Amino acid sequence: MNGREDIRLSLPSKGRLGEAALELLASCGLKVRKSNPRRYAASIPSLPSLTVLFQRPGDIVVGVRDGSVDFGITGMDLVAERRGDNGRVLVVHDELGFGRCRLAVAVPEAWETVETMADLAAHARTMDRALRVATTFPRLTGDFLAGHGVEPFDLVDAEGALEVAPTIGYADVISDLVSTGQTLRDNRLRPLEDGVVIRSQAVLIANRAALQERDEVLETARLLLEYIEAHLRAEGHLAVFANMRGESSQAIAARMFDQKTLGGLQGPTISPVVTQDDRNGWFAVHIVVSRDSLFEAVAELRAIGGSGVVVTPVDYIFEEEPDRCRVMMDALEEKSDVETL
Repeated sequence: MNGREDIRLSLPSKGRLGEAALELLASCGLKVRKSNPRRYAASIPSLPSLTVLFQRPGDIVVGVRDGSVDFGITGMDLVAERRGDNGRVLVVHDELGFGRCRLAVAVPEAWETVETMADLAAHARTMDRALRVATTFPRLTGDFLAGHGVEPFDLVDAEGALEVAPTIGYADVISDLVSTGQTLRDNRLRPLEDGVVIRSQAVLIANRAALQERDEVLETARLLLEYIEAHLRAEGHLAVFANMRGESSQAIAARMFDQKTLGGLQGPTISPVVTQDDRNGWFAVHIVVSRDSLFEAVAELRAIGGSGVVVTPVDYIFEEEPDRCRVMMDALEEKSDVETL
């Protein structure tokens, strides 16, 4: 950590990955404030001890690995390619929910007999030279090709639009990131059926030594996981309130538990309703349901006597302790190079 005392989080400096990272943090209550758009440093008011830096996605992995930064948000594809084998990079959250893509091997459409990696291996053996594969992921691609028996092959280090490599002629096939696949189709390429090298999305990574040696860094990791987990867990849920007649809260709970969607997270919250004319027998029920099951839940509430149903969004669902916090602590206590949580 080079003797520094600050805590650093690196975010992608531009592009869709960078925009999505800022949006996620803001939605988690961790809005990044950048006083000067030309500066490569910013802050998070709700975490004043944290300095935010902006780097290229690949450089974020290197910075976390080398300890110049403590945390980073970047793609899992880049983490797998650049993390190294020494266990210094720990993935503390592997599903941030954006930046989804896959690293895949794609061949020219004209190669009609090559549909699988086994077909590609057979084709490579018929060539009078090594198969040329253009990629910006030489480590992952090389291991993948070797694991599928493709030989001989040469990796062509390339930047920019790899899709044109087979057309121009400096490569035979490519190993590149794919989201929708439209760019491949536009360039008359197609991914192989079993040619997915890795499936990727944005992840939160940390420097293992910083977590182990600096209490303030470990506490920041806990806070980041708390906010992110609480938001992501709440993202697909809604809070539902209704009034219902019944003999008792236990009787109403029994009716609710007989339904498919009215169990809530641990169970419904049921409390007496105080009416102006002092009528008894009314209770307020509160449950959290998944967004996908909302209309079924409302129908079930009505079927058992619910009325005045109110639905509101849920911003956070905090657990006693996020599972990922416990897994992180277990990984830090292990002597083996456990790298992914």
